[in-house]
Amino acid sequence: MMLLDHIIIIASAFLLGIVDASFGMGYGTILTPVLLMVGFEPLAVIPAVLISQLSGNFLAALFHHRFENVDLSASSVQLRIAVILSFLGLAGSALAVVVAVNLPILYLSIYIGIAVACSGLIVLAARKREMAFSWSKLLLVGSFASFNKGMSGGGYGPVIVAGQLLAGATVKGAIGITTLAEGITCAFAALVYFFVGINTDWLLTVSLLLGVIFSAPVAAFIVKKIEDERMKIFMGIVAFALGVFTITSALLS
Repeated sequence: MMLLDHIIIIASAFLLGIVDASFGMGYGTILTPVLLMVGFEPLAVIPAVLISQLSGNFLAALFHHRFENVDLSASSVQLRIAVILSFLGLAGSALAVVVAVNLPILYLSIYIGIAVACSGLIVLAARKREMAFSWSKLLLVGSFASFNKGMSGGGYGPVIVAGQLLAGATVKGAIGITTLAEGITCAFAALVYFFVGINTDWLLTVSLLLGVIFSAPVAAFIVKKIEDERMKIFMGIVAFALGVFTITSALLS
């Protein structure tokens, strides 16, 4: 890649990292199809996205905690939710990697696009409803979202944020929990790719890392300042737009 290509990738990772850590979605869902469209190989792109995102997510979770968007202290319920969502979804990630290796990228993209768009519509439709907290809903959503993440590098955030809101979580808490849970899920999914012998493009990975790590404090500050009701509306719109973008990109590629 030329120097200009690296600069564009770094800037894209920075901007998408802000969107992802601010709304709990967008990094892998947008970045994966874009990188595919400009000529990168699918099985080189997905590990690069996963590696860069796990780094960005862990940093973003730290800043969300410091800005008090979420309580991730050792004894908190929100940390327990994040850990449970992550580890109960690991089997879904492992299964998804096996499926992704053998399934055409068009089908993967359309599947993820539909799931993400539906998540956005659910958030918008239910934004004014008060939901009772439910562990069973959280566990179901965590497994499904992790399967999405392993399948394509994206589709985790919109599904798991929408699921948490329906299960009774606060909007800012859902974003902070998703950020940490997604980081753990990305780490596991990346390890599975390497275990089955699929390596990443390390130049691409480094460029993505340089962009995403600086987005974490900016995103946490944005979440701190936006009101919950507006955040739900933004999240719903962003998720629906991401779904439509994913489907359109797949059909035009």
